[in-house]
Amino acid sequence: MAGNTIGRMFSLTSFGESHGEAIGGVIDGCPSGVVLDLNQIQLELDRRKPGQSKLVSQREESDVVQFLSGIFQNTTTGTPIGFIIKNKDQNSDDYDHIKDQFRPSHADYTYYEKYGIRDHRGGGRSSARETACRVVAGAIAKQILSLHKVNVKAYVSSVGDFSLQKKHTEVDFNLIDKNPMRIPDENFASEMIEFVDEVRKNGDSVGGEISCVVSGCPIGLGEPVFDKLNADLAKAMFSINAVKGFELGSGFEGAKMSGSKHNDPFINEGGKITTKTNHSGGIQGGISNGEDIYFNVAFKPVSTIMKDQTSVDTTGNEIAVTGKGRHDPCVLPRAVPIVEAMTAITLVDHLLRNRTTKI
Repeated sequence: MAGNTIGRMFSLTSFGESHGEAIGGVIDGCPSGVVLDLNQIQLELDRRKPGQSKLVSQREESDVVQFLSGIFQNTTTGTPIGFIIKNKDQNSDDYDHIKDQFRPSHADYTYYEKYGIRDHRGGGRSSARETACRVVAGAIAKQILSLHKVNVKAYVSSVGDFSLQKKHTEVDFNLIDKNPMRIPDENFASEMIEFVDEVRKNGDSVGGEISCVVSGCPIGLGEPVFDKLNADLAKAMFSINAVKGFELGSGFEGAKMSGSKHNDPFINEGGKITTKTNHSGGIQGGISNGEDIYFNVAFKPVSTIMKDQTSVDTTGNEIAVTGKGRHDPCVLPRAVPIVEAMTAITLVDHLLRNRTTKI
């Protein structure tokens, strides 16, 4: 199986399955001399782990990261950073009933056809459990970005048909982690908590969108042809489980506007060139322009639901697939730190590619 590495200069290679002994990764290209706050790395993992509330999977994993190399006295040495996270609460028996069945909208069928074998326990390699590895790398990347005063914040902006009626410039990021839905609005969060809980009780699932904002990004990240910053951000987001869409800046709404309304006029503010508007989302020609980078990521409803669904087994016989086990009725709250992590990994990778920027 190829495709387990992301990044060129700052890269993460992850390994492990949902119900194996452990998951883990190797971060290569991390600069030396970066003093890390290891507690902050663990806090990021805690934001992603299951069992946080009734709105997410009740699998009980401590998700404690153990670093094996590349860090000495809390400081990066410049050598590969190896780490593992032990799996402790695997209920593999919950998946015995689907070992010969293809669950609707899962990777079961495609994995089986491509590799001739599949780990049916929790989805194996296709499980979102793998994203804990990304959060570790992303937490380190965020600490590197902070040295350059670059900040990455993501939050839930829509659930099903319901949307937060605020622009990213109006959001108080301090409110993101004040509720289990990670919606920076108390009233809307309360409504969505009730809505998702009702979906859970009905044995169903629901999707939505996560918005991400990068402030303080320097001018010049990204290459203008195949390695555009927006293209790499899109790839990073689409590598996350359940992602079905990505839009930067004005996104699809921008396609409905005229050029005269959509263009971002340049202005001089106290000797600094900036733009009057930011429909471009902070990236023009594939290169960051110094404005806020903002984008939305669409997540589908979780595929495993507690309702019977029709499908076929490995011999082609029609069957009824019964949902079982511990699953998220809505992936959005736990996906917020994953979106932040993949954004940070991509930005640090481009920081290191940009020869005019020092770490």
